[in-house]
Formats: sequence, structure tokens, C-alpha cells
Amino acid sequence: MVGLFASPASSTHAIWALWHTMAKSFPEVQPGGSLILAWQVKDKTVLVVGGGEVAAGRILNCLNADAKVKVVCPASGLNAEVAHRVAEKQVTHVDRLFEPSDLDDADMVLVAIDDPAASTVIWKLCKEKKIPANIADVPSECDFYFGSIHRDGPLQIMVSTNGRGPRLAATLRKLIAGSLPPNAGNAIESIGELRGKLRQIAPDAEDSPKRMRWMSKVSDTYKWDELSNLTPEDMENLLLFYPANKVPAIDVLLALRGGNGDLKLLDVFDGSFGFSVGA
Repeated sequence: MVGLFASPASSTHAIWALWHTMAKSFPEVQPGGSLILAWQVKDKTVLVVGGGEVAAGRILNCLNADAKVKVVCPASGLNAEVAHRVAEKQVTHVDRLFEPSDLDDADMVLVAIDDPAASTVIWKLCKEKKIPANIADVPSECDFYFGSIHRDGPLQIMVSTNGRGPRLAATLRKLIAGSLPPNAGNAIESIGELRGKLRQIAPDAEDSPKRMRWMSKVSDTYKWDELSNLTPEDMENLLLFYPANKVPAIDVLLALRGGNGDLKLLDVFDGSFGFSVGA
């Protein structure tokens, strides 16, 4: 019976060789980074301790994300921007120094005060209550960092140096923003609107793979300016091509505006799917 069965040693060697070959195709782990997220804080309570320039930036970021912002700081410590947010009732203002009870309803805590000892106390309290917190300019007392952000409508791009070089992050952000199409935000807005319309006509879970493939085709077919200039009528006409999983050239789509085009004459349909076109 010699040779009918492989020895344990040879089997182990074969498995190791196979694993080694497969491992070469996997991405290498790069420790030391951060988990980059688009954190949804809409309608959640963000506590901001402080009222200076850094706090003002934090507050604006949170308001842009539709958070409920509570600012704890004596009125005498508010700068002009934070005072404006308070006066316009964009934030809830507590006119005093921080107290531990301020954490009771907080979903996130942002500390921006010139008192390292007090900041550390707040950090430790947040850890006890398992509340994510950021202590400005103290990387070791942060669950997350704020990066340098470019915003254009629905488009948000963040550059992070993981707390090592904020000024360099701002420089890189400007370089990246300068290389973007000027109408990128509008194009993304159009794509988002089209996706919503598509979900209305193909809402089922089993439609998801086809929806994703078709939307990818749309994104790859048109230029940025063409996407940004799509009208509601263009989108409705474009959706007529979805059942056949087709995406027309931009000149075809433009020819359909105002009901002037004839889908049959444009030779884009094979007539095999369940809707009619024409007058």
C-alpha cells in the first residue's frame, strides 16, 4: 500500500505552498492607520466644550452633518463665530464651565479648551461612559481625528495625516481639490437623483445587481459636465433604457428632449421588453 496515501508531512507542505501562493494576491497590512468613515451624526447630540476658533470649526463640521450641537462655555469665552451660532439658535448654549452631567445625553464629545488638566478629566469621563471623544491637539486622547475637508455639495473629501501633520493635510487637500472637475458636486447630485428614480421603478432586492451594473454604465458613459447638466426630462428618458440594460450616447439622450426624438427610429431598442415607445 506504499504510495497510496500522502504522508502528513507532504500534505502539510502542499497546504503551506498553496497558502503561500494565494497570500501573494492579498493586500499587505499597513498598521498605524485610522479607519476612515463617513460618520452619520444626523439628529445625534454632539457636546462641544469650548468656544474659540477650534471649537468654531468643530461646530460648523457638526452642523453640516445635521447634528444637534450643545456648546458648554462661559459667554465670555465665545468668539464671534460661536456667538453668532448661539444668537441664531443653531446650537444650544450652556453658559458655564463643563460639568460631568453634561455627558448624560451626549453621543459624541469634542473638547477644545486651553486647559490640559481639565481636558484629560473630560477624556477619562468619556472613556468611563464609552462616549467617543476628541481632545483637540492631543492625539493620545482622541478616539478619532478631524482631517482637512473639501466640500462640494454631496462630495466630501478628507485628508488625514493621523495627527502627525495637520498643516500638510491642508496643503494636500488644496492640491486634490484643485485637480477635481469644477462640476463634480453637481454631477454627483445628478447621479444620486437618478439612483433614487431607478429605485422607484426597480425597488426589489433581486434588482440590486442589475441596478448597480446599470448605474456603473451611466457613470462610465458620460463626462462630468454631461452628468451635471442632466435635466429631469433627461433622467426620465434615460430610465427608459434600463429594462434593456442599455445606456445611450449623450447625443441620443439630447435628441429625445422635448419629445422630439423617436426611440424606435434611434434604433436603441430591440422591442423585446415590456413597454411601448413612440407617440
